[in-house]
Amino acid sequence: MIPLSTRMRPESLDDFVGQTHFMYKGSLLYNSIKNRTFDSAIFFGPSGTGKTTLARIVAREMDAGFVEINASTTGTKELKELLENARVKFFGLEQKTTYLYVDEVHRWNKLQQDSLLKALEDGVIRFIGSTTENPYFSINNAILSRVGSIYEFKRLTKDDVLMILTKALNDKDRGLGSLGIKCADGALEVLADMANGDARVALDTLGFIADNLSEGREIDNAIVGEAMQQRTTFYDKSEDKYNLLSALQKSVRGSDPDAAVHYLARLIQGGADEKMIGRRLLVMASEDIGMAYPNAITVVNACVQAALTVGFPEAQINFAEAVILMASCPKSNRAVEALYAAQADLASREIDDVPAHLMDSHYSGAGKLGRGNGYKYPHAYGGYVEQQYLPDNLYKEGVEYYHPSENGTEASFKKYLESIGKKK
Repeated sequence: MIPLSTRMRPESLDDFVGQTHFMYKGSLLYNSIKNRTFDSAIFFGPSGTGKTTLARIVAREMDAGFVEINASTTGTKELKELLENARVKFFGLEQKTTYLYVDEVHRWNKLQQDSLLKALEDGVIRFIGSTTENPYFSINNAILSRVGSIYEFKRLTKDDVLMILTKALNDKDRGLGSLGIKCADGALEVLADMANGDARVALDTLGFIADNLSEGREIDNAIVGEAMQQRTTFYDKSEDKYNLLSALQKSVRGSDPDAAVHYLARLIQGGADEKMIGRRLLVMASEDIGMAYPNAITVVNACVQAALTVGFPEAQINFAEAVILMASCPKSNRAVEALYAAQADLASREIDDVPAHLMDSHYSGAGKLGRGNGYKYPHAYGGYVEQQYLPDNLYKEGVEYYHPSENGTEASFKKYLESIGKKK
């Protein structure tokens, strides 16, 4: 049986859901596809966010040949055969460009990736590569320079996934609309939330439920939790996950380890996944602990990484260590407050340029423009020398953004800054 995610794959550009930071009516990418000026691109981001779907839509809209391969199963020999066939089409009677879509392109080695170069230069193919890895680290620079356009796909929002699920449930041609399946209030929202921005997971879970739902039973939270193998406790109105996350952070901020670990336990019992908890803990380490105990972010990050590695149930031990550490150590929000103050100035007033002596001087002609002239290298003066760093108008006003507290390690930083005259 064809998976629901495959059956419901959008077939036109206007049916594509998500990635609105680069895909919307009137966007450059949208127009390039509609105007048939789209060339080559690399799509990167998590699974189930629409990379393959958009590649197929591009080929359809461009009215071009389309070949889809997976780098994990296609070797150099097969690739060369594909490129030769594309060359025949391009220079032969058809004179037709081939769009080559390579899924998981990061799995190819340098030699395999370099096999594409000649075909790209000659215009024989238009290349769309998709990867879950950062292309700047996993794809050759020669390929990147010839492709040019790199689009980052982000996890779909809950509303995006809910829209996709609702359409699948009601679509009588390709979806589940002809089955007359009933759905309890909020059940699809729970599934959309649990899918963590992955449309494929959401749709195939819905398909699995539909195929195995007992006659006469409706889809409810319990069924969704069973299908996803996750608890749905905190999806009840009485146990909202955002309230629990808020209570956890405020308990840590208030230095109450007992309350903090209590709310952690409720999150875990409710079915919160490792990524949800981990993200909040990492934010707390910098926002609420900050410079009072700078090592907190290192320890918390290690705990989060350990939790992601081992998974539940053992992950709860790593999280407990991180939570109790943060609740029990000194607190300071002065780092984030300094950032917010600087951002407020940027948003509300004119700021002078970077002082000339701080500008980059590592290029020919920089000296003639005054770039870098007069800069004092602090290490040549024993580690510190008095010098202007802020833009002129802020420097003349004596603007300060960072106001260190007396808490924990931050007190020693404050003492040092006072000793060199940077803080009063």
